[in-house]
Amino acid sequence: MAEKKATTKAAAKTTKAAAEKKAAPKKAAAKKAEVVINVETVGFKAGDVYQALFAAEKALSVKEIAKLAKITEAETLLGIGWLFKEGKIKEENNLITLA
Repeated sequence: MAEKKATTKAAAKTTKAAAEKKAAPKKAAAKKAEVVINVETVGFKAGDVYQALFAAEKALSVKEIAKLAKITEAETLLGIGWLFKEGKIKEENNLITLA
């Protein structure tokens, strides 16, 4: 008789545990991509921006540069800042072009 009670309790625990797992599926929170800011990574982003502008052969907006370079807009802005400081790009009518 004791064995039967133990088996029944074990079956009840596994059923209860399975019900708890199915009842509350958790949604993963969207993670924001962190932008690592150091000389090396910002320099690489500047290179990505420069290559995108060179390939386009025309003035582009920040959003267009980000899309062509396959980087985020924040990374694009870091690269643009670097290139402005070096005098490699200029602004024309709110668009960025090679100097």
